[in-house]
Order: sequence, then structure tokens, then C-alpha cells
Amino acid sequence: MTARLLKFRSMVGFFIKKAFFDGWDNLIGLVLFNIGYIVLMFIAFWLSMTIGQIHWVAGYGALILSIVLVSVLLGGTASVAFNYSDYKHDAWAAFRAGVKRNIRHSLLFSLVMVLFFANLLLVIPFYASFGNIIGYIISVILIWVEIIIILAVPYYFPLMNLLPADKALKTARKCLLIVGGNMGFTFFYLLYSIFCLAVTLFTVGIIPGITGMQLASQDAMKLLMFKYDYLEENPDADPKHIPWEDLLYEEKEKVGPRSLKSMIFPWKY
Repeated sequence: MTARLLKFRSMVGFFIKKAFFDGWDNLIGLVLFNIGYIVLMFIAFWLSMTIGQIHWVAGYGALILSIVLVSVLLGGTASVAFNYSDYKHDAWAAFRAGVKRNIRHSLLFSLVMVLFFANLLLVIPFYASFGNIIGYIISVILIWVEIIIILAVPYYFPLMNLLPADKALKTARKCLLIVGGNMGFTFFYLLYSIFCLAVTLFTVGIIPGITGMQLASQDAMKLLMFKYDYLEENPDADPKHIPWEDLLYEEKEKVGPRSLKSMIFPWKY
């Protein structure tokens, strides 16, 4: 048990290191894309509120269209995150190609997000207002649906990049399987995401922002895929005892023995 925990901690520790330095190495690109998202969401929010004052149906319609647009752009920046995670620095060409190539995944993502917020803001309060056991049971079930979506969403676009032949629904199903097969890492990543979200709010969306969190998700899924590749090549292996040190050797070599000091004063190293 102790050896297994140490191996898991080694994998988590390397993920944190890789996500940090991948973000640092591509900081300017991340900031530029994040500024674009900030401007877009501000305009979308302003239009939704303005149109909503005219008619609430039109306001909700504008909000849904905004979610669709952001989701399509997420498909583009997901490709950028994939490049950054793979130590490539091509950004704008990857973004343009990603928007077009990932459109079906983006549209499914937008549908899930619309249903997620509708469930959270309208459906759950509706059933909770019943004040009886039936309303309570339905509300609890729907809350668990929301929790599962929150846990699975970070894997969606990264898995799309790593398994491009899969259709959108198949990618979504595999996300649920990954959550079920990696509960420990998934809950860790939830805490990591909360921390990143807090930093994002503190920096007004600049760092790490939406694109930086996509990059972290891509790094996480990339490392988890080493596990699944290993199990596919070794069908008799124990999924609870993964040789992370061996699987991550090449990635560790690519990241290198970096430190905060070498990052701040690169000319001394």
C-alpha cells in the first residue's frame, strides 16, 4: 500500500511540475487567449442582460448562443493546449484548425453545459420546492448528475485530442470511464482545479485562466493515457500497481531538472 501511494504521489508531483512549466513556457500565448475569452464573455454577458431586459426569452436565447460560441472556441484552444503539452509552440494555426476540426465535440459540450446550468438553476430548485420525499430524492439524484459532470468535464477536450478518431458521444462515455477508474486522481484534480480557479479569479481571468486550465487538463490526461497504454500492452498487469517511474521517464527527461531559480534566472544555468 505504501509503495503504491508513493508511486501515485510521484505521478501527481510530476503532473504539478509539468503543468506549471508548460504554462510558464507558453505564458504569453496563454495570456493572449485568456484576454480574448475575457472580452468575449464580457460582451456576451452584457448582450444577454441587455436583451433580457427587452424579453426574458430573448435573453436566455442570447445566453445559450454565447455558451455555444465559447464552446466552439474551447475546441480551438484545446488544440493549442495539446500542442503546448506536447512541447510544441504553434498556437494560432492550431487554434484555427481546432475550431473547425473539433466542431462536433464543441457542440456536444455546449449542449451539456446548457443542460448543466438549466439543471442547476431551474430543475433542481423546482423539485426541491416540492418539500416531500419524492422531490428530495429527485433533487439528490440530479445533484449527483451535476457532480459527475464536474468530475468528467476536464477530461473531455484532452481525450478528444488524444483519441481524434472517436466521435463526440464516444469521447463523453470514455470520460465517465476514466472518472470511475481514477477516482483518487480525479478528486485530486478537482482540488487542483479549485485552486487554479481561485488564482484565475484573483488575476481577473489572466492566469492561468481558461486556456491555462485547459493546458493542465491536457497534461493530466496525457499522463493518464500512459497508464491505459501500459494496461493495453500488458493485459495481465494490476491496474492498482502502475510503474509510473518507468512510464514517465521520457516525459521527465523532456521537462528536465528545472527549478524556480532556473526559471527566474535562466542565464545562470
